[in-house]
Amino acid sequence: MDIQLKRGLLDVCVLAAIKNEDSYGYKIIKDLKPYLELSESTLYTILKRLEAADMLTVQSMEHEGRLRKYYHITRQGSKRIDDFKEDWKEILSIYRFITREETDHE
Repeated sequence: MDIQLKRGLLDVCVLAAIKNEDSYGYKIIKDLKPYLELSESTLYTILKRLEAADMLTVQSMEHEGRLRKYYHITRQGSKRIDDFKEDWKEILSIYRFITREETDHE
């Protein structure tokens, strides 16, 4: 898969994982596990990139005597999910065009 496309998909997946409630690294990985494998190092790279793009904010809170970073989606992050949904319609249309000959010949 094209690396830029994959990066964009992963970014949106992480945003979607925190869309309804703030979350932390381990829980994000756990929530995404049924859909994709994501290493901690990849996740934290994505989280830093999304924070730098103002798509999420980070707040450290104590949990069982340790600080845990909680991630919260911003308006910009929610807009990115909405934009992705619109883009996906076009991607599906392109996919149908590319695969139409395969379907026509079956």
